Amino acid sequence: MRTWQVERRKRTRHLIELGGLVVKAGIVDLTGDDRAVIYGALLWAADKLKSDEREKALALWTAKGKQAFEAERASTNPTTAQDQSDGA
Repeated sequence: MRTWQVERRKRTRHLIELGGLVVKAGIVDLTGDDRAVIYGALLWAADKLKSDEREKALALWTAKGKQAFEAERASTNPTTAQDQSDGA
């Protein structure tokens, strides 16, 4: 496989994963799949990251994202999550 094909596939996978996060967060359902609303929300987030509130936003969003990933992991594998919380 040629280098450009490998790079294209990596980029495609990355874009699919990012789109999956938009769906996973419920944004698609909550906006009625309105692309203008979704794009506007992303632009608003980008503006926050360009502002003096960058560090506060990153800290808040990181904590919220980690919490959601952990909750999802716990709900899909309750035994492992219980073992981890017990210190096992």
